Amino acid sequence: MDGMLSQDEINALLTGMDLSADDSSAQEPGNVVGIDESLLTPDERDAIGEIANISMGSSATTLYSLVNRKVDISTPVVQIANWDMVVDAYERPCVFIQINYTAGLDGSNTMILKEHDVKVITDLMMGGDGSNTDGELGELHLSAISEAMNQMMGSAATSMSTMLGKMIDISPPDASLVDLNDFKKGGDIAPFLEGNFVKISFRLQIDDLVDSTIMQLYPIEFAKGLFESFVLNQPTPEPAPAPEPSAPPVMEMPAGQPDMSQMNMGMPMQAMPQMGMPMQGMPMQGMPMQAMPQMGMPMQAMPMQAMPQMNIQPAQFQSFNSNGAAVAGQENIGLIRDVPLEVTVELGRTKKSIAEILDFAPGTIIELDKIAGEPIDVLVNGKFVAKGEVVVIEESFGIRVTEIIK
Repeated sequence: MDGMLSQDEINALLTGMDLSADDSSAQEPGNVVGIDESLLTPDERDAIGEIANISMGSSATTLYSLVNRKVDISTPVVQIANWDMVVDAYERPCVFIQINYTAGLDGSNTMILKEHDVKVITDLMMGGDGSNTDGELGELHLSAISEAMNQMMGSAATSMSTMLGKMIDISPPDASLVDLNDFKKGGDIAPFLEGNFVKISFRLQIDDLVDSTIMQLYPIEFAKGLFESFVLNQPTPEPAPAPEPSAPPVMEMPAGQPDMSQMNMGMPMQAMPQMGMPMQGMPMQGMPMQAMPQMGMPMQAMPMQAMPQMNIQPAQFQSFNSNGAAVAGQENIGLIRDVPLEVTVELGRTKKSIAEILDFAPGTIIELDKIAGEPIDVLVNGKFVAKGEVVVIEESFGIRVTEIIK
C-alpha cells in the first residue's frame, strides 16, 4: 500500500537509530546495550581474576577468624558491566562499601553486600549464632561490617603486595546502606560507575547461614593498572641451557697395540698380565721400575719423598677433684657475685579443681599442705636451697634460715 513502510524498511530505520544512554534499558538480541567488551583483553581478564582469587582467598581466612565459621569464597568471574547490570543483579536495599587505596595503587574498590548477609556476619562477630537478623540495619551493623571489611581487605592488600612486588595500603572502608531505586545513575554514588566498569563476582558461603554473591567494582583504568603491575612483577624466564659439547672422536689404535681407552687405571695389578703385558713386581721405595716393553713406553717409578718429622706431645687435661668436678680458681667466683637471684619463700601448696576455684570469694579459706609450726621452704631461682621459720622484723615478715639443703 502507498504511504506504508515495509518490514525491511522498518528494520533499517531501527538499526540506524541512535541508542543513547538515556534509553539504557533497550537491548539487542544476545547483547547488553552499552557494554563494550573490548575494554579488557582476555589476558587482562585472566590476570585480574588471578589477583582477585588470591586476594579473596586470604580475605576468607580473615573472615573465618572473625565469625568462627567455615567460609568459602568461589573462583571470581570477571566481566565488563554498567549500572543497569548491577541494579538488576541485587535486591534492595544493599550495603555499599567504598575502599580507597592510599599506597601502591591509585584507585578505589567498591564492594556490594546484601543487607541480610551483613546482619548475619555482624551477629556472628558479636558472638551470636547468626539468627539475630530482625530489625533494621543500623549504625552498629555498618560499623561492624566496616571493621570486618577493613581486616579482610587489609589481608588482601598484603597478598597483592606480594604479587605485585610493591607496598599496598588501603584507607578505612566506608559502609553505607543504599537503595538502588533512589539512584538512576551510578555516577551519583561513585564517578566511575557512570559508564562501563569491571565487575568481579564471588559466591560467598558461611556454613548454612549465608549463600550469596558479593561484587567488587573496579574502574577500567584501575584494572588495567593492576594488569600492568602484575605483568611487570612476573619472573623472567631463564635462558635455555647451552648444548653440551660433542664427545671427542675416538682414535683407533693400530693392530697389535692394546686399546688404551679400555684400560682401567684403577685395576689391580694382578689383572694386568691377562692383557698381554707382562710386568715386573712393584719396586720398593727408591727402586726403579722395569721398563714396560709391550707398551713401548719405558717408565721408572718416582721415588717417594721422605715423610716430614712430626712433633708429637702428650695431651694436657684439666685437673679434677675426687668428685669429678673441675677445680676452679677461687678468683672466678668474684665474676658472678653481683648477679641478682630471686629468693622465694613458699608457705605451702595445695590442689583445687576448676569448679572450686570458680567458687572463690573474699573470705574463702584455702588449706595448705603444711602443718602449723613446720619449717617453710626457701627457693632461689626456683631451686630448693634451705628451710626456715617466719619472723617479724618491725612491720615486715622475714625468714630465719634454720637448715641448708645440701
